[in-house]
Amino acid sequence: MDEMTQRTVYVNGEYVAERDARVSIFDRGFLLADGVYEVSSVLEGKLIDFPGHMGRLKRSAAELEMALPWDEKALLTIHRELIRRNALAEGMVYLQLTRGSAGDRDFGYPDTDTPPTLVLFTQAKSLVDSRSGSEGIRVVTQPDWRWARRDIKTVQLLYPAMAKMAAKAAGADDAWMVEDGMVTEGASNNAWMLTHDGTLVTRELSHAILPGITRAVVLEIAEALSLRVEERAFSVEEAQSAKECFVTSASSFVTPVIAIDDVSIGDGCPGEVARRLRAAYIEESRRRAI
Repeated sequence: MDEMTQRTVYVNGEYVAERDARVSIFDRGFLLADGVYEVSSVLEGKLIDFPGHMGRLKRSAAELEMALPWDEKALLTIHRELIRRNALAEGMVYLQLTRGSAGDRDFGYPDTDTPPTLVLFTQAKSLVDSRSGSEGIRVVTQPDWRWARRDIKTVQLLYPAMAKMAAKAAGADDAWMVEDGMVTEGASNNAWMLTHDGTLVTRELSHAILPGITRAVVLEIAEALSLRVEERAFSVEEAQSAKECFVTSASSFVTPVIAIDDVSIGDGCPGEVARRLRAAYIEESRRRAI
């Protein structure tokens, strides 16, 4: 990347060119995946669902007994400054928080006064007019071999990356995780289906899945649209025979799923309800953006 396209990133209180960004080789995020993260989407230069993402960040840090010495106002200021410095109109801002570096590598947590590491960076991406949003995606199933606390948004993403690569090797776009025959979630999103009687189904919150911020907003929208919703687990076979399927996430909004393990969902095209929810989510996001 040449000098003209260098992003400005935030590292521990400083805004620097990405080529100059540094963290310690002894940082626990690097050595032990001892860190959490969030990603907030940006539309028209404004952040969407920001309070939800910061609330989840606070929860993730608390679950890991990790210091978070920045309040939501301070984090909003950093996000907005990065958006301004990078002239980001549409895309994402990633935030990563680690327990910091205490010198020698050790499994035990360092002293509580050890400064945490905070890094943020932007990533430009077309969110509203994406191909996957209009054409849908194909997914394959993979065994869910992740750890048991998937409700914490940690930086330990090796297995989801492996699942996505397996999907790519199979000619698909993404993976759905399966445990005991039931879908938990996508590799980086929450999974949904629409039954033939018009009921939206998505898995209930627990340690088994991430409490998606986009998922929560879509639940609100579904209620406003008088759609029936059930929060429960569902099997791969049930999803394959559903009227529609889709996923939700901060970086993909509402994205139709048109095939699971080469089995077409419905007529193999993006469904009406998924398209309706996507449009409503984008409209609501623009209204709420800060």
